[in-house]
Amino acid sequence: MIRNNLYYEDYINNFLNSDNDYILGKISSNNSSAETRIQQMNTWVEEIKILKRELNGLDGRVIFEYTIPRMGKRVDNIILHKNIVFVLEFKCGSEKYNSADYDQVYDYALDLKNFHKASFNKLIVPILIATDANYIKNDFTVKDDVMVPLKCNRFGIRDLILDVSNKFNLPTFSYDDWIHSEYLPTPTIVEAAQALYTGHNVDDITRNDAGIKNITITTDSINKIIKHSKRYNRKSICFVTGVPGAGKTLVGLNLGIQKADAKKGEHAVFLSGNFPLVEVLQEALVRDRIKTMKKLGLSVRKSDERRKTNSFIQIIHKYRDSFINNDDVPPEHIVIFDEAQRSWNHNKIAKFMKTKKGIADFSYSEPEFLISTMDRHKDWAVVVCLIGGGQEINDGEGGLPERFDALRLKFRDWSVYVSSNLKDEYLINNEWKYMTKGLNVNEIDDLHLSVSLRSFRSPDLTEFIKSILDIDIEKSKYLYNKIKEKYPIKITRDLEIAKEWVKNKSLGSQKYGLLAASGALRLKPEGVFVKNDINVCNWFLNDKEDVRSCYALEDVVTEFDIQGLEVDYSLVGWDADFRFVDGKWEYKKFRGSKWINILKSEDQLYLKNTYRVLLTRARQGMVIFVPSGCDEDITRKTKFYDGIYNYLKTIGIEEI
Repeated sequence: MIRNNLYYEDYINNFLNSDNDYILGKISSNNSSAETRIQQMNTWVEEIKILKRELNGLDGRVIFEYTIPRMGKRVDNIILHKNIVFVLEFKCGSEKYNSADYDQVYDYALDLKNFHKASFNKLIVPILIATDANYIKNDFTVKDDVMVPLKCNRFGIRDLILDVSNKFNLPTFSYDDWIHSEYLPTPTIVEAAQALYTGHNVDDITRNDAGIKNITITTDSINKIIKHSKRYNRKSICFVTGVPGAGKTLVGLNLGIQKADAKKGEHAVFLSGNFPLVEVLQEALVRDRIKTMKKLGLSVRKSDERRKTNSFIQIIHKYRDSFINNDDVPPEHIVIFDEAQRSWNHNKIAKFMKTKKGIADFSYSEPEFLISTMDRHKDWAVVVCLIGGGQEINDGEGGLPERFDALRLKFRDWSVYVSSNLKDEYLINNEWKYMTKGLNVNEIDDLHLSVSLRSFRSPDLTEFIKSILDIDIEKSKYLYNKIKEKYPIKITRDLEIAKEWVKNKSLGSQKYGLLAASGALRLKPEGVFVKNDINVCNWFLNDKEDVRSCYALEDVVTEFDIQGLEVDYSLVGWDADFRFVDGKWEYKKFRGSKWINILKSEDQLYLKNTYRVLLTRARQGMVIFVPSGCDEDITRKTKFYDGIYNYLKTIGIEEI
């Protein structure tokens, strides 16, 4: 029988007494991959030989190739001995303990701790085995029930297992229950895209525990709308809403990959106006594919792989421009618009078309034009809009009302599908009754994702940030006390202390990075220059040794770079553009050499939402840096920053 979560498992004693070829056969029979090569088979043979020697005389269980679903990876070996979970990562033939390999086995251990239900209260001990490396002395340091990775060569495994086992006396647990435990992952959007692209099912990479709406349910609801629209030749638009980090983009990617086969007549394309998100996802998929092929001894061309990813993930502006001044019918019957609240209103796009494209009389808003392209189909079409409430962050972003204006004025024959939650935080001072007048609106509550999966340590983070921005002090205090143990949030006036904090909190390859508002121009004297041009792919995807990566804490990303993406720990710089004075927010913009007031209500909303985005990007914790200011500099007076700092302290946020 094929085992989905592992390739081989048995009692250590049975493993020791079984024929090597029999064990290899069991491993191979459970490996469904058609791309397994001789190199991998040889590695398994080597692991079997080493473990038979090193595990001799021990009791417990031995596992080969245990699944880590969120990462789309498999642990080489798990050893369950003396109620301890040993995580083994082999690097056969390696003469060095490479830092990337160290982080890899650390990541596996942390992933088990965070997402494997039976591991929440177990001691997990990762071991990096560079088979041909020299002996190295280890320290036995434990952080949050995960030991800092140990290192050994092919002859050191037994000694380490015995040393750790003798050092800790732990409660008994069922090894069978551990092996078959639920896995409740919350992948980053990059990890999810990589896993889906390589054929993993969304059920395997998302959590489905009670109280959290499975992303599959929302996808299934959309598929029912698609099926109905196709059957009855209807044109439909559905709005998927959710709190920041709830998985809206993942729903869109899952749907886009499901519908990638044009032969079925349901070809879909995933579109986003968020250029950094599209760029990072495309690059991540290409890099991951090349890396996988390289391990198998195969070579692929980056240009070919990028062409494949572009077939279902595209920047919305290129799609839009391809249908201007023609009557072409889109090849896709299904279009998924990510962050659809950021679509441009008529004034914004008309100005763009006139100045950038030489089109003087463009008469559409962006939502209206994009719907009109799908309306060209003679039979059926489905538009899926992924909407994030409170995330309009730029001038000319019309939000949800802009799309309903287009539907009400030009596309009343379309069926509209929403959840009841759409009325809560998405209307931007518009009345729902007026917005939907004359439209065929159908309510399906499964189109709303109510729980943030990004901050898996505390689903209350989004509500906490909202209460801060809404100046609801009592609620903020309550929520901070509720989340602070699982999701640490600190403040400081010392940037170097903030940097050390995120570095020390992040383990393995967990990402940490420096964030600030695009209008935070007076953080420049502090060494935070938001106007620097950066390559977002390098910032998000490069490793610790690369100074261009997020780990270096040299380059800062703004709300435009980070929206839709995330890090594990964030360092958020808070400038005087959004300051707290006499119990209320003041909205400022730095122009020339002075701060000026932002008076338009919509521009104030954009700035408030900018900080909402920045403060909800971290999955596991954050530190907020508020400068001390300098009274000798009239643009950075201490009073500009003291109000912010004191307000956050009043809430109870602890200083470091």
